[in-house]
Amino acid sequence: MAGNSFGKLFRITTFGESHGPAIGVVIDGCPANLCIDLEEVQNELNRRRPGQSALVTKRDESDRVQVLSGIFENRTTGAPIALLIPNEDARSKDYSHLKDTFRPSHADFTYQSKYGHRDYRGGGRSSARETAARVAAGAIAKQYLQAKGIYISGWVSQVGRISCTTPHTELNLSLTEASPVRCPEPATAAAMINHIQEVKKAGDSVGGIVSCVVTGCPAGLGEPVFDKLHAELGKAMLGINACKGFEIGSGFAAASMLGSDHNDLFSQQGEQIVTKTNYSGGVQGGISNGMDVYFRCAFKPVATILQEQESVDAEGNTIQLQGKGRHDPCVVPRAVPIVEAMAALVVMDYHLLQFGIK
Repeated sequence: MAGNSFGKLFRITTFGESHGPAIGVVIDGCPANLCIDLEEVQNELNRRRPGQSALVTKRDESDRVQVLSGIFENRTTGAPIALLIPNEDARSKDYSHLKDTFRPSHADFTYQSKYGHRDYRGGGRSSARETAARVAAGAIAKQYLQAKGIYISGWVSQVGRISCTTPHTELNLSLTEASPVRCPEPATAAAMINHIQEVKKAGDSVGGIVSCVVTGCPAGLGEPVFDKLHAELGKAMLGINACKGFEIGSGFAAASMLGSDHNDLFSQQGEQIVTKTNYSGGVQGGISNGMDVYFRCAFKPVATILQEQESVDAEGNTIQLQGKGRHDPCVVPRAVPIVEAMAALVVMDYHLLQFGIK
């Protein structure tokens, strides 16, 4: 199975399955002597972990990370960093009925078609459980970036048809973690929670949008042709389970605007050149321009629902399937730290490419 590694200089490889003994990540290319707060790494995993609120799956994983190599006396050594996260609450029997069947909108059929054999227990490698490894690696990248004055903040801006009305530049992002839905607009957060609870009672699921902003990003990150900064961010986000859409800056809204309205005019502010607007989302010509890098990720409704649906088995026979086990009715609250982690991996990689390992 190819495609388990991500990044160029700061490169990660994740491993493990949803119902195996553990999942984990090996990080290569991390500069030596970087001070690492392991409690911060754990805190990021706690934000993603299952069982954290009534809005998410009841699978009860502590997600306690174990450092196998690469960090000594709370500093990176320059050796590969290996992080392990044991699986503690897998219930494989919940998936025994899926051995020879294909769930609607899951990876069952495509994995079977590609490999001829698949781990049907919780989706195996295709499970969002794998993203815990990405969050652990992203937590390391975040600490590198914060030392450079670069910060990444994600939040839930939409659930179903309920969305934030406050522009992201005016939101108080310190309120994001105050709500289990991770929306920093309190009244909207309450409406989102009610909607998710109603959907859950109906045995259904609902999608949403995670917005993210990178502040303090210097000008010059990214390459102008095939390795554009926003292209790599798009690849990173669309590689997250259930992510179906990515837009940066004005995104799809740009299609209905005039150039005279959309152009970000430059001005001098102190010793810096800035833009008066930021429809570009902080990236022009594939390279960061020093403004906030702002993007949004659309997530589909979770594919497993507790309603009966028609499908087929491995022999092509029509069957009726109903979801079992423990699943999120809405993925976006737990997707926030995943989006942040993937953004951190991209920005750190490009920072190293631009400024070198210092």
